[in-house]
Amino acid sequence: MKKIVFLACLCIWMWTGSQAQFTRFIIRFKNKGATSFTLANPSPYLSARAIERRTRYNITIDSTDLPVPLSYVNQVKAIPGVTVLNTSRWLNAISIDTTDPGALAAINALPFVQSTSVIAAKTGITAGGKNKFNDEIQPLPPNPVHGRLQGTQGDFFNYGASSYNEIRLHKGEFLHNIGLRGQGMQIAMLDGGFFSYTTLDAMDSIMANNQVLSTWDFVNREASVVEDNSHGMMCLSTIAANIPGQFVGKAPKANFHLFKTEDVASEYPIEEFNWVCGAERSDSSGADVISSSVGYNTFNNNLGNYSYNDMNGNTAMCTIGADLAAKKGLIVFQSAGNEGAGGWHYLIAPADGDSVVAVGAVNAAGTLWNGSSFGPSSDGQIKPDMASVGLNAVVQGVLNTIGVNTGTSFSCPNMAGLGTCLWQGFPEFNNMRIIRALREAGSKASAPDDRVGYGIPDMKAAFTSLLIEYATSNASVSSCTVTLNWNSKDVDAMKYEIQRKAPGDADYVKIADVNPQAGSILANRSYQFTNTLTNVAAGTISYRIRQIIDTATATFAAAFIDTANVTIPVACTTTSTNDPDPNADKITVQPNPASSNAVLVIQTRNAIVNMPVSIYDMKGRLILQLKKSKGPGKATIDLPVNKLSKGKYIIAVYDNQKLIGSADLLKL
Repeated sequence: MKKIVFLACLCIWMWTGSQAQFTRFIIRFKNKGATSFTLANPSPYLSARAIERRTRYNITIDSTDLPVPLSYVNQVKAIPGVTVLNTSRWLNAISIDTTDPGALAAINALPFVQSTSVIAAKTGITAGGKNKFNDEIQPLPPNPVHGRLQGTQGDFFNYGASSYNEIRLHKGEFLHNIGLRGQGMQIAMLDGGFFSYTTLDAMDSIMANNQVLSTWDFVNREASVVEDNSHGMMCLSTIAANIPGQFVGKAPKANFHLFKTEDVASEYPIEEFNWVCGAERSDSSGADVISSSVGYNTFNNNLGNYSYNDMNGNTAMCTIGADLAAKKGLIVFQSAGNEGAGGWHYLIAPADGDSVVAVGAVNAAGTLWNGSSFGPSSDGQIKPDMASVGLNAVVQGVLNTIGVNTGTSFSCPNMAGLGTCLWQGFPEFNNMRIIRALREAGSKASAPDDRVGYGIPDMKAAFTSLLIEYATSNASVSSCTVTLNWNSKDVDAMKYEIQRKAPGDADYVKIADVNPQAGSILANRSYQFTNTLTNVAAGTISYRIRQIIDTATATFAAAFIDTANVTIPVACTTTSTNDPDPNADKITVQPNPASSNAVLVIQTRNAIVNMPVSIYDMKGRLILQLKKSKGPGKATIDLPVNKLSKGKYIIAVYDNQKLIGSADLLKL
């Protein structure tokens, strides 16, 4: 932004001719030397949640966190004809309103003042527009019933056709179904007002559950935002809505801070200053995520206009503030802009920030909206970062009707809501790791472009990549018994497969299924599996854990979350001199190797009524399955060795579906 420093002589000039309308200014201070606050004790100026975020992610509390010295503010405020509007600790500055050129001269004479710059005209003076947002919604398009399953196989929310189509584009219903709906997370909305949000159907749940934690109007400097513009309300509805069967938002269980930073009747750099103040309050209040659907490129009266070259991540005031918010540990989701079909063409600030998630717009089928702003940033960053539904996005209307509206204003909160749910599942990872997971899960991650960036994120894929990084395992061996321990996150609808690769095996072989502990909400859980080795040669054994994260046939998904190895110094065989536990369940093959005839010897403490015997090749393919039963003690079963080709096989014996043991067979 262009800075105008007013000396005393310039102050007199400014109130002559065409300049007489400018009355609002930013006052920047040289330092914070007079502050009474300390870095060692941040609790007076940062909430406990903001401090906890810094602690969790090893973020240093620095001088930008310190409040502007109150003595500086009070000395400016004491000058006749000056009204202090807002204060920014990150910029070490205040915004003021004055019509007195002498007041500016007095401010510039203060020893701690660095500069004074004009940032807006008189309140209410516009350049031809009275509302820069499109607040008119269109009726919902006709949609077929989406076929939502019922019962335990159904989605947690009954989205309704239009909402379902939006969230299905990202496979976002998967997050909701495993309990990630925004609980415990905080989202700050920076916008132009939240008209009637307290009385509209889409927001009745967040009102009933006290999910709106704070509100502030930085334009009028008051707590109420409910009587202002409806643009922010519509953006809020894309996240918070909960009307079963019609409209469900992307993180309806999240908590919210609603901040009005935008003056919808004009466009001046003071709104950028307000934006930074709103981002600061988001941070200090303890928010996790910022969703911003306002942005800046040109202004009324050409005051401080940017060029495309200024979209470089380091110039615009709001971009500097957005990157500082990211430095404090928040994820900043920002609409890319609606300039794609216009003369400006490119993204707008603060979407150009290198740590900001710029969101472009597509429809629910993934088709690009031609009005979505182009990237890249002028310094060559891939922008937008990703895309979500902004063309005919479902929103709440002011007349308590549900309809659609278009713009990156709506793709941004749609993406912010889903990103919030993803981060809820993995608070161990910082903001930049969550952003990287979203980018890598994009539909164009291998070949990003200047319209949708890395593409439309697949939330199930993003979840899986974080799960793989999170999970850990280890294995130990004692007397031919291997104990495998692992840690992961799951719900009761998931399960695990244990695969083993023993010395001489060509590939991994599944040896067991492990069902998760009870729980319908994603949580960290620990597991242990014991494998008694029989007829295994000395060497290294590798165990691989495959987590089935979605067991439904139509949406099946699984991932290998970790691998653990053990080394056995001598072969484990079932002989009288090498028998770890004579009373334990045992599975052996005699003779082994075998050419034509062999028997399977099974010893168990208890009788088994349903005892499937499965024969697998070394690629894990099921070759034969025998249906057997036995009484307590030892039993022998003839194996149809003559039906097998030469090679190595795994014989697995089950009690119903539970693996009780396995043995190798070498067919000669």
